[in-house]
Amino acid sequence: MRYRRLGGQEGPPVSAVGLGCMGMSVAYGPADPAEARRALDQAAELGMTFLDTADAYGRGANEEFVGGWLRGRGKRDAVVLATKFGLRHDPATGRVDAVDTSPAYVPVACDASLRRLGVECVDLYYAHRRDPAVPVEETVGAMAELVAAGKVRQLGLSEVSPETLRKAHAVHPISAVQLEYSLFTRDVVEGDMLATCRELGVTVVAYSPLGRGMLAGVLASREELSEADNRLRWPRFSEENIARNLALVRAVRAVVDEIGVPPARAALAWLLAQGEDIVPIPGTKRARYVEENAAAAELILTAEQEARLRAAVPAEAVAGARYPQQALDRLGH
Repeated sequence: MRYRRLGGQEGPPVSAVGLGCMGMSVAYGPADPAEARRALDQAAELGMTFLDTADAYGRGANEEFVGGWLRGRGKRDAVVLATKFGLRHDPATGRVDAVDTSPAYVPVACDASLRRLGVECVDLYYAHRRDPAVPVEETVGAMAELVAAGKVRQLGLSEVSPETLRKAHAVHPISAVQLEYSLFTRDVVEGDMLATCRELGVTVVAYSPLGRGMLAGVLASREELSEADNRLRWPRFSEENIARNLALVRAVRAVVDEIGVPPARAALAWLLAQGEDIVPIPGTKRARYVEENAAAAELILTAEQEARLRAAVPAEAVAGARYPQQALDRLGH
């Protein structure tokens, strides 16, 4: 495993490929705790040290699961643990119905996450989304108090605008911004956002780096998704869009087959090639995919291969928005 620095050259080292843990509890069909634990064990054995969770994933269930695994391993210092706050759920439906980044909520949410994780300190604490009615300076000011109290080591934001990042960074250094970034979703990062991150020394943590599994090349149709899979509600997997997007996956596959590696490995290697300040966190709940994802850190693409992979997925050819409209409305503030 190769390693990168979180938040500039003075930041802590993290594995160049991290592990998104959400799917171990929610979102991508039925959970299999035993297999998910094997996936975490495999990640540890391969040097994949950067683990990502959030209080919103299963309304705390994912934090409890990851925390239980950590306690079982007894090696807290061997991982860089990231979690998030700010999304609140409707008790009746279980769906996210509000964003709360008020200063009063910050310590309440953090203490709850620490209890569920069973740790005294989180390495990286993100605001999962931003309530535009709350000045980000106030939110980050409250988050900075957690750093002073020894409950959090570094601060992060997720899906914010460059302007918001600048305002936040002026209050307390922001080490990472979590953004969707993949061959399928490039406009969120590339351009002003990436330029701002690089100016400020902020790492881009790329979530859904495989296009929510599409770029892994194992999905052949919408019918393969279980009723519990959230992708059935996402526009890029709709009846009218999925065929067009799978055609793009086949175009990627044509390039990847010449490189001679699995599609997921090439897609992650493409992201890693975009800069030393990019850290993808592919999510999986299966040990065999952890091994494949980790191997991407060792794959060095040529400039021609990078360009051909980018050209295989023209930005305007991707069909459908990356989220349903209600979720889109929470982004980019």
